[in-house]
Amino acid sequence: MSEPRHHDRPRAVVVGGSLAGLTTALALALVGCRAQVLERSGPAPRTGGALSAAFAELAPVIGDRHARTALGTANPRGRGRRAADPMPWTVLREGLRRAVEDEPLVSLHHSTRVTAINQNEHSAWADTDDGRTFAADLVVGADGHRSLVRRTLVPEHPDASYAGYALWIGQTEEASLRGVPRTAPGLFIEASGPHYLLGYPMPHEGGRTLGWAWYDATRNDLMRSTGSVAGRVVRHSLRASAIPDPVYRELVLQARRHWPSPRAEAIIDSIDRREVTGVPIAEYVPRRLAAGRLAIVGNAAHVPTPMTGSGFAASLQDAAWLSRELAAADSATVPGALARYENTRLDGARDLVRSGQGFSRSFATQP
Repeated sequence: MSEPRHHDRPRAVVVGGSLAGLTTALALALVGCRAQVLERSGPAPRTGGALSAAFAELAPVIGDRHARTALGTANPRGRGRRAADPMPWTVLREGLRRAVEDEPLVSLHHSTRVTAINQNEHSAWADTDDGRTFAADLVVGADGHRSLVRRTLVPEHPDASYAGYALWIGQTEEASLRGVPRTAPGLFIEASGPHYLLGYPMPHEGGRTLGWAWYDATRNDLMRSTGSVAGRVVRHSLRASAIPDPVYRELVLQARRHWPSPRAEAIIDSIDRREVTGVPIAEYVPRRLAAGRLAIVGNAAHVPTPMTGSGFAASLQDAAWLSRELAAADSATVPGALARYENTRLDGARDLVRSGQGFSRSFATQP
């Protein structure tokens, strides 16, 4: 069969405009597919932790030009970053947003909340709460661990499960910490009873940001009493304003008890500024990645514990294989292309989540 003409390439609606959604849209554009990205939040940057992103891994998926744009703030020369060097989630998300704005085949719609997903033999579509319908040849769910697209695709297995522990995350400027030793370069990892700390300095213009991620297996009651977890289902993260003051005071005491300087001071500084997020850890082992004209990627498809350090890398693989299968497809052959995507990615996605469950089962004090 001859290769489809450019204007016959499949059109996609991507639900979710975070890292996986923006990366997938750019990957689809690289093979000539138009994509509309529907993001429920506004354009203002959101808070997040840190991750590793290397030019050498990103460029083959979204193209050299867009990879340089995405990493430009952290890496102005556009050369390869070492995968061990963390960068703020917000920096990469903003870089990917700029890349999308520079890509004529992709349009990004902020403040667009999807309420329903449907498909038939010829198309798939997303309905929004303002009465609009976005229709295309396929719908890709990149809408996170509480994915609506996943719920439509796999109604018998819709929810990620609580892993039994939480993650406190925060960042502070190293320059604001007076009288404490300078943080050594590289990733810091230390365990202390039912606690586990990752620390990571992130260079930026004029200084360094100290990021930290504190795994805490003692806060299950808090996660449930605040509604962050209902039964075994993770509902939402715990924003700084929702963390009770007694919990903040306990965290200060525990930071001094469990963590060395300057990690303890960085944590206490974030607590003093009330710039801390509590994240109940979810895990999801996928059964399906596609059906008909629907597909899922990123945390909509597979949710490993962050301890694997492979969440974004897995999203890149999803985007790469999905775009590869759609590169020679037209509207009529989309279901077959999505079936091949599932066949290629499903086992690896399952293995990734299961690899982290060993840590979760040994670390969690209760489900």
